[in-house]
Amino acid sequence: MSGEATEEQLSGDPQAQTAIKHYAEMQSAPRFPLHLPVEVKSQGEACSAETQNISANGVLFAMDRDVPVGSLVEFTILLPGDVVGSRCDVQIDCHGRVVRSFEDQGRRGVGVVIDEYHFERA
Repeated sequence: MSGEATEEQLSGDPQAQTAIKHYAEMQSAPRFPLHLPVEVKSQGEACSAETQNISANGVLFAMDRDVPVGSLVEFTILLPGDVVGSRCDVQIDCHGRVVRSFEDQGRRGVGVVIDEYHFERA
């Protein structure tokens, strides 16, 4: 299917246009290459992961398990104090949803948009 055909098909679907615009906006936020261990919970199951990069909009995880696009996830990121300019580590409790899933060098890459977060001092 050509790019033109895809654009023509999506031009009549306002929901698809909104999703594409939102994804483009997410991609435009500056990303910070932080590699931190995280436990990602989805559908009652927990899986170990490592952040690959973090932005104001979301997180890219490397993990051994696939989490399907659209899945709701919960995770806590513990940012070291020296990274954020604080005397204490900063804990961020996050709720989000998977917007991208792909394989990269034998591991899954899982992109998550953060819908809600809460900061706490660790």
